Amino acid sequence: MGERKGTNKYYPPDYDPKIGGLNKFRGTHALRERARKIHLGIIIVRFEMPYNIWCEGCNNHIGMGVRYNAEKKKVGMYYSTPVYQFRMKCHLCDNHFEIKTDPGNLDYVVVNGARRQENRWDPTQNEQVVPETRETSRKLFDDAMFKLEHKNNDANTSKKSAASLNKLLDRQESVWKDDFAANSILRAKLRAGKKERLAVENANAAVSKRLSINIPLLAQNEEDNKLASLLMLKQSIQTPKTKSGKNRSESYDKFDETSATKFQPSSSKTKPVSSLVSDMYGSDSSSE
Repeated sequence: MGERKGTNKYYPPDYDPKIGGLNKFRGTHALRERARKIHLGIIIVRFEMPYNIWCEGCNNHIGMGVRYNAEKKKVGMYYSTPVYQFRMKCHLCDNHFEIKTDPGNLDYVVVNGARRQENRWDPTQNEQVVPETRETSRKLFDDAMFKLEHKNNDANTSKKSAASLNKLLDRQESVWKDDFAANSILRAKLRAGKKERLAVENANAAVSKRLSINIPLLAQNEEDNKLASLLMLKQSIQTPKTKSGKNRSESYDKFDETSATKFQPSSSKTKPVSSLVSDMYGSDSSSE
């Protein structure tokens, strides 16, 4: 922040480079308002809640990840690691709570003003890798028998998990390690699918052109094929064929007048229509 505010800024005529930068010349800190309590060893930082807590002032829940402007100060040392304490104000009331770091257990501890929501579990139950406790580290350093037992337990654990780890490694090497082979397999599958789709599209286009239709055709279905075969069978039953292999309807259509005249008597032997009527119904019908 200080460099950003001090670079390419106005330098007054009475500025003396021997004093230092612009911040020293003006008597201000590079962190501006964040360093208003720097003389007390306190600096304002942006702190993110490490876990869920309950505020003791308003008894409201504050979720993990909520951010506050916290006062950070150094309260001790854990070997060579400093221990910091953060003091912040609840955004729902006027209560203040303090949280400090715990490097020994890799955790945060609520000092006052709030209480932690207890939803913790044993990481060893999930087969997670956890650091050794202080007592275990001392025993490993001082007790040779305990160190040997601890080493044997680690070896047994590694043997139990070796089978699953080897399967994962083999799968990774066979599928994901060779990028070219994985890409080739994927492209071959896509190419085969593309050929099938093109064949289906060409067949549908041929059917549409033959039937002169302009509608999308669905994929063939086994039930539709059975129904079409049944309909064709029904049509063939309704129009039986003659001995010559032709349908009766076609033979009837080809029956013309020339074939019908073969069974009519000759014109010399025929009688007029009036005489035929008189013979059938008598003279009364002819007079009428």
